[in-house]
Amino acid sequence: MDAVAALEGIEALPFAVAIRRSATLYIFVNAAHILSIGIIVGSILPLDLRLIGLFRRVPVEVIGPFLSHAAAIGIGMAIITGFCLFSARPVEYAGNPAFLTKMTLLALGVANAALLHLTPQWRVAVKGGPLSLRVRLSGLLSLAIWTGAVVAGRWIGFLLE
Repeated sequence: MDAVAALEGIEALPFAVAIRRSATLYIFVNAAHILSIGIIVGSILPLDLRLIGLFRRVPVEVIGPFLSHAAAIGIGMAIITGFCLFSARPVEYAGNPAFLTKMTLLALGVANAALLHLTPQWRVAVKGGPLSLRVRLSGLLSLAIWTGAVVAGRWIGFLLE
């Protein structure tokens, strides 16, 4: 099966057809997607700011695990709702440079977080130890990636015909 046929298959899924036919359903799925993005940004950015050295009175061992879990929930929700939105017009989205940029940044953001959480430096940080250069750089990279993903996401609609 070629890529276009796979995308057309996604477009034919019952929930994709329902989203295209119902403005109300589209609005609710879109709102849920925006809410999930809010959860991601609302948890990742404060954590990243703390990791790069701001808000030093806030202990990483307290906020690190909590905000990481909140971000993971937001990412899960964003993937589900984003796929639903994508399914309504997959051929158009697959050719949209902003969409492709957003997907690349999303993958990089998740990979950065996963790699950070696997390091001994992260385990030290969430046990109250010092923040290593690796942890700080990961926070800085995360800030750039997730900000870029939000910008790319907003850019998508401007490039769709």
